[in-house]
Amino acid sequence: MKLEFKNVSKTYTDKKVVDDISFEITKPSIFGFLGTNGAGKTTSIRMMLGIIKKDSGSILLDGKEINRKNVNFGYMPEERGLYPKVTVYNQLMYFSLLKGINKKDADISIRYWLEKLEMTEYIDMDAEKLSKGNQQKIQFIIAVMNDPDLIVLDEPFSGLDPVNTEMLKKVILSLVKEGKYIIMSGHQMSQIEEFCSDILILDKGKCVLQGNLKEIKDSYDSNKLEIITNDNIDNHLKNFKYRNIDNVYLIDIESKDEGQKIFESLIKDKVEILKYELKKPSLNDIFIEKVGN
Repeated sequence: MKLEFKNVSKTYTDKKVVDDISFEITKPSIFGFLGTNGAGKTTSIRMMLGIIKKDSGSILLDGKEINRKNVNFGYMPEERGLYPKVTVYNQLMYFSLLKGINKKDADISIRYWLEKLEMTEYIDMDAEKLSKGNQQKIQFIIAVMNDPDLIVLDEPFSGLDPVNTEMLKKVILSLVKEGKYIIMSGHQMSQIEEFCSDILILDKGKCVLQGNLKEIKDSYDSNKLEIITNDNIDNHLKNFKYRNIDNVYLIDIESKDEGQKIFESLIKDKVEILKYELKKPSLNDIFIEKVGN
């Protein structure tokens, strides 16, 4: 399976919200679809799902124009989309029937996913009585219970505590192993960095960066130096911006040569260095560089 965006654009009145974006996903993986608020992410996703029409370009699956008839989608929007006074079971059954699943298969799928996400005890509870985190888990189940080939997750970890975040992470990774294509959008760059092999960053409707995340990071020089020591080295860092927490120093540097000079200075003064590590920019650093004002 191959998903392609080719020169896709969308304009509302006189504002171009998606401007000639192109990308492709050629293997089961998690693709990071990133951007500031209003960058065009949601519009792009809705065009792909057929919720709104594109003005120009092509969105293809295996060379054919994508639509709801030829692709089994799963979509988890950022906004809550549950009926507050409907029970968890009835809610999931309703969405299953909308997706064309027969009642018997829907019942099996509902009970499987509730058990997998440790939600069986809430099966007869109204959605409004669930915590935000548990509502989020129900929305995730709605997205995946029809065994979709292409899954779009918008802020999937919103409202989840650390335990449930880890649970959902494992489930998402297992879906990739099963051959699913996943597009993930979010603002928590550390989570995107942990999951995604390839990314695209939008700013004001335009693509400002895309490609393999490792290759993108490798193209940057190291911009931070981490030093752990039992000694106070503040005097060696007067000309640098740095942070010191319990003798763990994180120092902003312009190049590896600056890091080397710091190292030589410390060795000269016989400072005991427990750790010395040059660090590449994080995805958060790169994101701010590309879209920050």
